[in-house]
Amino acid sequence: MISNQILQSTIDGLKNITRRELSVAEREGKIVATTEDVMVNTSIENAEIFIASPAENQLVQGYQYFKVFDNGSAEYIVMIKGDDEETYRIGKMTAFQIQNLLVAYKERYDRDNFIKNLLLDNLLLVDIYSRAKKLHIENSVRRIVYLIEMEIDKDLNVVEIVRSIFPTKQKDFVTAVNEKSIILVKELKEKDGKEEIEAIAKTIYDTLTAEAMTSVYVSIGTAVNDLKNVSLSYKEAKLALEVGKIFEESKNVVNYEQLGIGRLIYQLDGSLCKMFVNEVLHGVSMEQFDDETLITVNKFFENNLNVSETSRQLYIHRNTLVYRLDKLQKMTGLDLRNFDDAIIFKIMLMVSKYLSYRENFIY
Repeated sequence: MISNQILQSTIDGLKNITRRELSVAEREGKIVATTEDVMVNTSIENAEIFIASPAENQLVQGYQYFKVFDNGSAEYIVMIKGDDEETYRIGKMTAFQIQNLLVAYKERYDRDNFIKNLLLDNLLLVDIYSRAKKLHIENSVRRIVYLIEMEIDKDLNVVEIVRSIFPTKQKDFVTAVNEKSIILVKELKEKDGKEEIEAIAKTIYDTLTAEAMTSVYVSIGTAVNDLKNVSLSYKEAKLALEVGKIFEESKNVVNYEQLGIGRLIYQLDGSLCKMFVNEVLHGVSMEQFDDETLITVNKFFENNLNVSETSRQLYIHRNTLVYRLDKLQKMTGLDLRNFDDAIIFKIMLMVSKYLSYRENFIY
């Protein structure tokens, strides 16, 4: 079915052209779109009788009624004020326009349903190609999946907002997965590389942040050249979103191809991770590291183990920083000024963060 918002927009446009008052009702008679204030929240009397009759249109009390068919069944009633020949022609044109919208939306629904099942691996290989052919979806086209997660406002049609970002791209697909996630299957040009792919994600993020005024996360899968591999790109985008939330908290756009060591840690067994942390810390727990120590360590890593630059950015004396590093060395046996020790401690921090995520969100 067409959304009431689209129906309203359609008859508003037709009224601007024809200067005639128009209304659209469901087959039960409830008015769902109208240009007349007096018709808002009203119903057509005896609509069921008109729907059941063989007549395609009729004139009642100064209004002409027209049926809008979908596969031979009347789905809507168009109502137009006036009883002259010109009003009749406008009414027929309006019914024809809405009928074409029904066909277009049904095709979109079929295509969206196909893409959703494709992403979820609900189709056999032979079905993928046969159904794609019927829906006029090309197979050997370069595509990529963007996964968008946000708190979706029910009053805001986020799917349509994403579609509006790429209005001329008829071969792109946008579908809602659940109340928080939207998927964009985007067709790429052969020359599109890393910069172009990330620029698309940035455009999505900026547009939705401005429109929805809420936190938005966009993750990117890898580009694929065959329709059957679109689900792989989707799985990669899902993984990128999860890994990004754990290890890249400051980022709102995450690319699967840039997850680095976080992707490896995410796939490790929990017991193996705990064994590694215990081995590094020698019985010291993460709770024993205060915020000051952790902030100091992270800033030290950001500055490539540069003592002078780190102390400058933390607004502390160089000797204070050295004291904190010495204190950490006494606790763990690791001197972060030593490259090998720094790597071990950095990985241990990431593994600890992953373990915390598992405990809070999985178990």
